[in-house]
Amino acid sequence: MSSTLQIYNTYSRKKEIFEPIVSGFVGMYVCGPTVYGDTHLGHLRSAITFDIVYRYFLHKGYKVRYVKNITDVGHLTDELNDAGEDKLQKKARLEQLEPMEIAQKYTYQYERIMDIMNVLPPSIAPRATGHIIEQIEFIQKIIDAGFAYVVNGSVYFDVVKYTKEGKYGILSGRKLEELLAGAGEERRELKEQQEKRNPADFALWKKAPPEHIMKWNSPWGVGFPGWHIECSAMSSKYLGNTFDIHGGGMDLIFPHHEAEIAQSDAGHQCIPARYWMHNNMLTINGQKMAKSLGNFITVDEFLTGKHLLLEKAYSPMTMRFFILQAHYRSTLDFSNQALQAAEKGLQRLLEGYQFFMNLTPCESNNSISMQEIEQLQQKCYQAIEDDFNTPVLIAHLYSGLEFKTAITHHNKTVDTQSLSLLQNIYKTFLIDILGIKIEEKTNTNQTELLHQLIDEILKLRYEIRLQKNFAKADEIRNRLSELGIEVKDTKEGSTWKWKE
Repeated sequence: MSSTLQIYNTYSRKKEIFEPIVSGFVGMYVCGPTVYGDTHLGHLRSAITFDIVYRYFLHKGYKVRYVKNITDVGHLTDELNDAGEDKLQKKARLEQLEPMEIAQKYTYQYERIMDIMNVLPPSIAPRATGHIIEQIEFIQKIIDAGFAYVVNGSVYFDVVKYTKEGKYGILSGRKLEELLAGAGEERRELKEQQEKRNPADFALWKKAPPEHIMKWNSPWGVGFPGWHIECSAMSSKYLGNTFDIHGGGMDLIFPHHEAEIAQSDAGHQCIPARYWMHNNMLTINGQKMAKSLGNFITVDEFLTGKHLLLEKAYSPMTMRFFILQAHYRSTLDFSNQALQAAEKGLQRLLEGYQFFMNLTPCESNNSISMQEIEQLQQKCYQAIEDDFNTPVLIAHLYSGLEFKTAITHHNKTVDTQSLSLLQNIYKTFLIDILGIKIEEKTNTNQTELLHQLIDEILKLRYEIRLQKNFAKADEIRNRLSELGIEVKDTKEGSTWKWKE
């Protein structure tokens, strides 16, 4: 099966023609969520990015094995220095729950949101805790190869020794000298730093202190796996030692994916994936999303509008379309204005889609030519095959709406064969590949109706205030507050938003 699809390969730092290892088959591994907290926009962008990749391979007729892991153990609060407390265990301690209760809770939430966002489920969704044996076996291979050492029940990857024979830093461009110099003098007193031969070494297995909850027996003592080893173990188990595509967020290039390459090279004497794909970050009003900045917005908050930075609730497909309007390797900046523009743009495309789907063919001397429609199809394929360039694809779908204008305003017609192709273009690219789902109008109408009712209540309240019946106006405001609606009075009138 020949391919004209080009993928930007982070490993080679250039676009390359995609050639699968086995003709007609694609093996893809994508780093999934660490399930200790609410699903947020970062999760969503990565999921939608690789959903497009998955959907396109399926459209082209490939048999795809798509593996996306669930990290439910081994994710430390300081991944570079293997210090701190496992994030999932820390959350369990704070909420006074079992760690697996936390993992199950947020895994269900993640899967629910993926379904709402019309993200196709992967072929396999392995969990780290379900593959402890495979991780132990992989670690032993690395020890046997001479690239890991055991200290006090913990196992560390010897980055310095590997660098002499391998290529540590080839993915991220990091130099060993910089890693050793940048480890931080203030951290050298940590037990982990005292155990390591070099500050750049990373944990494959950690000895568990007595109070640690999530721990397993191993040849080196009771402990738990490091963060990086799970992906090496699970990707090789389900996709083989070398597979086609490894994906994830750009923040995973270092240290996570760099460590994966080193582990697989040391244990299997090969680089795990031929193509490495990374989606860029998402910012909010120009700032990195962070809880400390007060701009951390979960997906559920977007869907309900219950966040101080949100002017309204946004539908799942509006959010999906907003993400697809930027190339996956570009920074994407959220704002209410951008989301509302995406909402209007999506509505315009959906109206065009419905128009074409409901159109009756008609042959005449004033018909739109098949050649014009074929050119649109060709441009759409060229866009998606140019490293999954969804914004250019969307621009072409917009330009195709000129056919609607020609039909409605210039008496153009479309014959049966041409209309069939036009309908196929919009169904294929808008619905099947971009994954836009036709949302039930009742839900949208109910949301709009609710907003209209609140606006009408505020108009009545404003008139009551003009009559100086402030007691009644305060009563209405307090009642709205009890319902989760925050009212703010201005000279021009009253505004409202959902309370956080």
